[in-house]
Amino acid sequence: MNGHNYSPPLFREEQRFRQPLLWAMILFTSGISIFSTISQEVFSRPIGNNLQPDWVLIILMIVFGVALPILLWTAVLVTEVRADGVYYRFFPFHRSFHQIPFSSIHNYRACTYHPIADYGGWGIRYGWRGKGKAYNVSGNRGVKFEFTEGKPLLIGSQRPEEFARAIEQASGIAPS
Repeated sequence: MNGHNYSPPLFREEQRFRQPLLWAMILFTSGISIFSTISQEVFSRPIGNNLQPDWVLIILMIVFGVALPILLWTAVLVTEVRADGVYYRFFPFHRSFHQIPFSSIHNYRACTYHPIADYGGWGIRYGWRGKGKAYNVSGNRGVKFEFTEGKPLLIGSQRPEEFARAIEQASGIAPS
């Protein structure tokens, strides 16, 4: 559901991709992309023996050299617990908040999980073996939801116990 209740949240967390190793890899890839394009286009010295068409280098530079770093720098996972449910938004992929009404929650719990083994990494991920969907930015902690209908959902959190306590306080439903 979209929409947003503007009462003050009992819990709010914003998470961004700021891991140093991730940024080292992104900036390395970005640098190679930009350097390759400049080397071939400006200095007429392609890297290696294979001259790439201009349009290929320019597209690769735009995607890996500019767009990917901007996308990951601006991405933010916002999680809120309000009087009527849990709200989450993974900007820029979600234009507005998604609501999880308390009435749809069967169980929830703060948990530790294996991001790569369970969901294939971080971001908006789809787990295998019935694990459902995950929204996560970093780390291996979060709150896992099971619903009265549908597949489970994991929302990553750096403060999962506080997140779960806020759900209990707002909904009256104890974690399991």
